[in-house]
Amino acid sequence: MKRSTREFIKEARKSKDYSFLDFLHGYFYMRWPYFYISMGKGDHPLSKKVSGILSFFIGFFEKSHHKNSDAYQGGGFAEGYHGKVLPLETARQLVSVNKEIRLENLEQVIPFEKARDIILKNPDHITVIDCPCRKGMETPCLPLDVCLIIGEPFASFVLEHSPNTSRAITSSEAQLILEQESQRGHVSHAFFKDAVLNRFYAICNCCSCCCGAMKAHRNGTPMIISSGYVCKVDEEECILCGECVDACQFNALSINDHLVCNVEICMGCGVCVEHCAQKALSLELDLTKPAPLEIFQIAN
Repeated sequence: MKRSTREFIKEARKSKDYSFLDFLHGYFYMRWPYFYISMGKGDHPLSKKVSGILSFFIGFFEKSHHKNSDAYQGGGFAEGYHGKVLPLETARQLVSVNKEIRLENLEQVIPFEKARDIILKNPDHITVIDCPCRKGMETPCLPLDVCLIIGEPFASFVLEHSPNTSRAITSSEAQLILEQESQRGHVSHAFFKDAVLNRFYAICNCCSCCCGAMKAHRNGTPMIISSGYVCKVDEEECILCGECVDACQFNALSINDHLVCNVEICMGCGVCVEHCAQKALSLELDLTKPAPLEIFQIAN
């Protein structure tokens, strides 16, 4: 048994309401992420042949994890696996933490019953892994190595079990990946999963064409939650060039006589802001959305 597996088991034993079935689910997910996610997305050649069996096991794991929950009604997949949209600066904060942090029950920020804790043990341990969503595509967006696994026992687990597709990186290298992905128009998400000790474990940098979570969200499964911000347009500065419309991964921007942001579907990722040469766009707090994940403010 690898050392990282032993550490994962040790952390699992400390986790409240974390069953042996949860551990098996989490181990399988972390141990074979490419198979797990490609099957879940339907990209794997076997996915159609075993879709019924796969659905049974996913439902079984969900019911086992939610067996004591009044809120579980047989289909709450997003309750246990979801992403919080992060503007670039917020994502930078999560890879810049230099001390252990324990933040639990973040209802205002992560409005799900399960998987909403941020417990960063050795937060300076960061592993980058080839994105399972992109890797399963025939013609994926590039580069592949853009998923950041943060803290222990997760960073070491991925590094030990997927050595050919992962590597340890520094905080500075992680920030560079985030910046480059933002420049490419991709959206950063902090991902939480019930089977991964009920907490935050990764920042994925996503595109709507490859990302399974974004596709699920678009098809009605609410796996992604707003950053807490929405796009604000300065009409005096906007020249209606359309660059931001093309850059928006959520199709929240459109041009009629002027630039319009549909705040109902805007996720506040800030990609449009980064792509506006006129500086006509900004992010503003929207009190109707879940609160922002400002890690340093929450921790203090």
